[in-house]
Amino acid sequence: MNWYLQSSKDSDVARSTRIRFARNIVGFPFELKTKEMKEALENKIKDNLYGIGYGLKFFKLKDMDDITKMSLVEKNIISPEFVSNKDGSILINDEENICIMIGEEDHLRIQVFNYGLDLENTLNLAVELDEKINETLGYAINKKYGYLTACPSNLGTGLRASVMLHLPALEHTGNVRKILNSVGNFGISIRGIYGENSKSTGDMYQISNRQTLGITEKEIIDRVKVIAEKIIEQERKARKMLADNKIEFEDMIYRNYGILSNCKKISSNETRELLSNIKMGVDLGIVDELTDLQVQKLYLYTKPANLQKYLGKQYDTYERDIKRAEVIKQIIEAKK
Repeated sequence: MNWYLQSSKDSDVARSTRIRFARNIVGFPFELKTKEMKEALENKIKDNLYGIGYGLKFFKLKDMDDITKMSLVEKNIISPEFVSNKDGSILINDEENICIMIGEEDHLRIQVFNYGLDLENTLNLAVELDEKINETLGYAINKKYGYLTACPSNLGTGLRASVMLHLPALEHTGNVRKILNSVGNFGISIRGIYGENSKSTGDMYQISNRQTLGITEKEIIDRVKVIAEKIIEQERKARKMLADNKIEFEDMIYRNYGILSNCKKISSNETRELLSNIKMGVDLGIVDELTDLQVQKLYLYTKPANLQKYLGKQYDTYERDIKRAEVIKQIIEAKK
């Protein structure tokens, strides 16, 4: 089962963990201005990385259909900006927990994903992979500044450690902004569900380290973990506070569940908003009509591109809204 359909003890709040390394190959300019230079770098990477294992497969973005590319964006595996890069390519395994973007802002963006809050194990796999690639290709490194990157904000370790957090109770109590703004004082960035310049939808927020220079990988991981655990603690407290008003709280959650389970057509945005409260209800043991796996499937297979991948057919927006309602019923009925 792919990582994005699995869960851990922290998955009630921490949906996923990502470790990303920004790396550049020695001997190539950071900005590849000609088609020949881009092809030379791509060929060197492709020809050398097949042998490092991990089941990585090579794909050019221009050879991938739009729905497949957008399905990877919806899973947070590649960035929305990268999709428009006609010269870009990826190395990805079948489990999709490893994805290397080639030709984004840097030559390589090495990414490893995991479910729940699991920064240490995710980092260990990323470091193992990173070291093998360095042995094979050789990175641009400076004794003083560490790994050299296209953007100065990634200098040093080149490490971005991220955790995706689901914070519906803090939204309901009006405390989410206060808490998220306070973590900025600890060198943590807060972004929407699809990273930089994106908005939060369905009460999802992504936190990550801001500093990469003058700090070790372990220090980055420890800092992000401490902040994530503090936010998780505050979200759980807010959920308990909401649950104290039992009738009102359960009524809100079951009204959302009623709409989702009985609708004849529904948009992707409305589905995400409804699922936010329903997931909270499942996590608190209020909604026993759904399992955690069903909730994960509802999140994934109701997004526009993944809905069409799931059904194996393209639909316009109106048709997708109808098909989405049908898929929701299929997933819910699968438990009965």
